[in-house]
Amino acid sequence: MKTLDDLWKQGQDFLGVRYPIMCGAMTWISESGLVSNVSNAGAFGCLAAGNMEPNLLADEIDRTKAATDKPFAVNMITIAPNYMAHLPVAIEKKVPFIIFAGGIPKSAEIQMAKEGGARVLCFASVESIAQRLIRAGTDGLMLEGSEAGGHIGHVSLMVLLQQVLFNVNSVPIFVAGGIGAGRIIPHLLMMGAAGVQLGTLFVATEECKTHPDFKKAFIRARARDAIATPQINSELHVVAVRALRNKGMENFSELQMDLIHRRRKGELTQEQAQYKVEEYWIGALRKAVQDGDIQGGSIMAGQSVGLVDKVRPLSDVLGCLVSEAEEELARMQRKLM
Repeated sequence: MKTLDDLWKQGQDFLGVRYPIMCGAMTWISESGLVSNVSNAGAFGCLAAGNMEPNLLADEIDRTKAATDKPFAVNMITIAPNYMAHLPVAIEKKVPFIIFAGGIPKSAEIQMAKEGGARVLCFASVESIAQRLIRAGTDGLMLEGSEAGGHIGHVSLMVLLQQVLFNVNSVPIFVAGGIGAGRIIPHLLMMGAAGVQLGTLFVATEECKTHPDFKKAFIRARARDAIATPQINSELHVVAVRALRNKGMENFSELQMDLIHRRRKGELTQEQAQYKVEEYWIGALRKAVQDGDIQGGSIMAGQSVGLVDKVRPLSDVLGCLVSEAEEELARMQRKLM
């Protein structure tokens, strides 16, 4: 009889944790407190670099290391204006894992991270990108479906599993997007995943330092309330964001039209317009997370928000995920006997 430890041993060994359940990096949310609590509980925390000032990132890494001796990652966004300043900080601080998100990192950047002693994870949306990143030296891959919250791709996890997970087996692959219950975990592991990543579910924990109104919005929401932002046209190269529908979503559509108009008039360059887009999301998310502005701010959430019904201690969330996974694995094996 297979056990959960048998199925996710690759993820355990790769991450160096008891439970290869990753808490996804969420800007303004995945700070040193949440990350260290997740890692201390036996799972895997990911510190969100976002677009914070490099000295603040250095401080957050130091706080995380002071609060846990367990492995964790720094997630850095390759399209963030401060990205090129973030990478040297993470290397200097000798973080155990670096996750490149938001775009495809250059081979030289992957090698810089590895030479600094970090294991590297990168996001892949199709098999060709996965193979390209493997050739560039990534140690593992992340598959994140469009069901996830925050900045997302265009393809659902169900399709990514078939496009990438079933065809790539040379590195560990962790999957994300729409995961909110432990019962789904053994099915994903049986398909070949080394572990899973969740974000939305960890927001609804006592250890997550977000505004109470932000958490209440999660509890009230249904899965269909977490929608992807519309792209007015392709001029701004806008990366879709999934968040709860509110006035902030409407404001973003209006912002896009204004930026396109100003760019066409020559008032803004492409780079400046793109910066304004990211500046909006960073500010809007902060208003919701820290100030509790759930109307004008951005309430980034995945479709798994429909599975959130209360705020619980982190230990309860992890305990339920693992126990549900174990029960489902036992049920699966009984059906096969």
